Amino acid sequence: MKIRLTQKAEKCIKKIPFQIRKKFIKQLNLLAKNINHPSLRVKKMKNLERFEARIDYHYLFTFIIIDDYIYILSIGSHDEGLGKK
Repeated sequence: MKIRLTQKAEKCIKKIPFQIRKKFIKQLNLLAKNINHPSLRVKKMKNLERFEARIDYHYLFTFIIIDDYIYILSIGSHDEGLGKK
């Protein structure tokens, strides 16, 4: 699958610490290869047509899947990563 960042995700990635960005890139590579990789802990969000996945214990990101593309919607700490802030 191919991965695309939305404009909001591009803004979010600039706000997160450098070490988290490195982990995020690693997780994106895993996501592109295997959406069910254990370290991602992917789950569908309640009442929404989107998914959430972990970067590490404190940071996560949300995404949607359309055809062969994964669109990253938001990245950040818990509420920011879920797109609530």
